[in-house]
Amino acid sequence: MRWPLGNRTKDAGSKPKSWRRFVVLFFAAFVEVLAAAYVFILLVDPYDIIPFSLPLDRRIVSISFSFMYPQVVRSRRFDSYIIGTSTSRLIDPEILNGPFQARFTNLAMNSMLAWEQKTMVDYFQRHVGPPKVLIVGIDLVWCAPDADTHRHNPVGWPDWIYDDNPWNDYLYLLNSATFEIAVRLVGFQLGLYRERIRFDGYEEFTPPEQTYDVARARQLIWDHRPRATPPDLPPPPLSETERQALSFPALRWLDEILTQMPATTRKVLVYMPVHVATQPWPGTREAAVEADCKARIADIARKTGSKVIDWRISSPLTREDANYWDRLHYRLPIAQKIARELPPAVLEDRQSADGSYRLTVR
Repeated sequence: MRWPLGNRTKDAGSKPKSWRRFVVLFFAAFVEVLAAAYVFILLVDPYDIIPFSLPLDRRIVSISFSFMYPQVVRSRRFDSYIIGTSTSRLIDPEILNGPFQARFTNLAMNSMLAWEQKTMVDYFQRHVGPPKVLIVGIDLVWCAPDADTHRHNPVGWPDWIYDDNPWNDYLYLLNSATFEIAVRLVGFQLGLYRERIRFDGYEEFTPPEQTYDVARARQLIWDHRPRATPPDLPPPPLSETERQALSFPALRWLDEILTQMPATTRKVLVYMPVHVATQPWPGTREAAVEADCKARIADIARKTGSKVIDWRISSPLTREDANYWDRLHYRLPIAQKIARELPPAVLEDRQSADGSYRLTVR
């Protein structure tokens, strides 16, 4: 059977036209949706960086703290701050405010590397000025030999928010993550979504205390190794050649941070109390390397008029498994103890009553 040639020609010609029309309509709809999403993001402005955005009560509704904390700084509600990693995040600013006569924000973040901490300090300096009190929670990110090449953690860091170029901000806002945060912020305005953490940066990020299980904590702390008490041994001496070979590139940034602060700023370096299971074992080379790094930090502190308080020692606090969730993170009562003991240690040079900390540099 033969089909009429005329019908076949007509069908073949209509299909390309229909397809082109579909593509044009689809592309037009896609652009319209994209433009609407972009306008929505600019108006809601979840990072509070757009000058013509809506006058909303912007709160922290995301756990992407590196994106959210700059608006905390720019709010100028705080004249003092804590910087550090997750081991500093449980320090409640409200406990520090009264004794220091200051308004604290906690800008510490999980896995915050030394360069990122310096970036945050510089950002605060540019937008607010020198803080009344600066507390740096010292972890071994400051002693990392690769700190200069490993500047950002894998989660990512938005350099574009922390620079001084407002125009490049527009290039990075159109993405699904920012859109989601904008939707959450609208949900907060409508009472449908709660703020993620307090605006001063404080969050009880560890599990609820009523769920604490010391047996599970011991498994995480010792990783199925036998529990042991660290011996009272000094670190083995390093030769001058070994000492010269050690590299702590982040200490140069720490020196810069403290040097740029005026005499009116109270500068405090605080080693946080990680469990002894994660501290270098006494008598080992690792302990000697850490001791050398601590000595260099003490030298920087003396030169810059800073104080050093060391909870990162073998003590009744750090030897007690029941004080910890894991090898790094202490429980909420311990955080409150640190926050209460820190002001008199700084302001009065008060020694620890139970040997939990040392006043390394007064």
